[in-house]
Amino acid sequence: MFRLQRPLYLCSMEARRISGLLSGLMMPLLLIFSTSSTLQAQTKTINTQYQSWFSVNSTLKVSPRWAIIADFHTRRNHFMADNNFYFARTGVQYTLDKNLTVAAGYGHFWAYPTTKNWHTIAHENRIYQQIQYSSKWRAATILQRLRNEQRWQQKMVNDAYSGQLRFTDRVRYLLSMTIPVFKNKKMPSLALADELCLQAGKEIVYNTFDQNRFFIGIKEQLRPDLSFDMGYMRVYQQKKSGYEFDRNHTFRLFFYYSPQLYKHPASPVRK
Repeated sequence: MFRLQRPLYLCSMEARRISGLLSGLMMPLLLIFSTSSTLQAQTKTINTQYQSWFSVNSTLKVSPRWAIIADFHTRRNHFMADNNFYFARTGVQYTLDKNLTVAAGYGHFWAYPTTKNWHTIAHENRIYQQIQYSSKWRAATILQRLRNEQRWQQKMVNDAYSGQLRFTDRVRYLLSMTIPVFKNKKMPSLALADELCLQAGKEIVYNTFDQNRFFIGIKEQLRPDLSFDMGYMRVYQQKKSGYEFDRNHTFRLFFYYSPQLYKHPASPVRK
């Protein structure tokens, strides 16, 4: 029997076809390897810090439905050694029913520099809108709050204000629970809370997730219009690079003051 041999030009064409096919298969693999190498170069890094947060939060009831709200915050780095920032906020609150309120207002933020040998304080102006709902589940009191913030932050360059502002829009959802653990109502209750913060803006590329704040501690009612909570809060925040994170172990002490300023009785808020 005679074996027919394939012409040389056909073998050459087939070799080129196989070579092209292999090249087509290799290119995606090279791209995947290149991307993987880039991601590996940007390894996730976590900066662990220790902070203290203090605040006074007031709700000044001027009528059965209207209230002026105001709060002042200070936060410190290295537990209590260094300034982190000061924050003052005010607004008005309207009660829709005994469990549901809406509010809006303005806040100003003084941020101390974190860059070594910088001394200039950066300012932020912020407006916000929120809706808050409280409910009961067995003995526990549950509070849910949805807040939207528009933030204008100064951009700092070489320890000086650059003349430019960074705008972001941030949405915050808070879920908190106060659970009595003692029959004696004068004893503290268990306090649990978690707040998720998401943000958007022209310069928000890699960190749509802003931060999460988990709190566990105690809450105590000192008198009908004054209470406080105190405990441990873990703040986990993603930086604008996308692969850098701050993990803050935080001591928190917040006071809540809600006096009734109107003297004349008025028709109660409907349930």
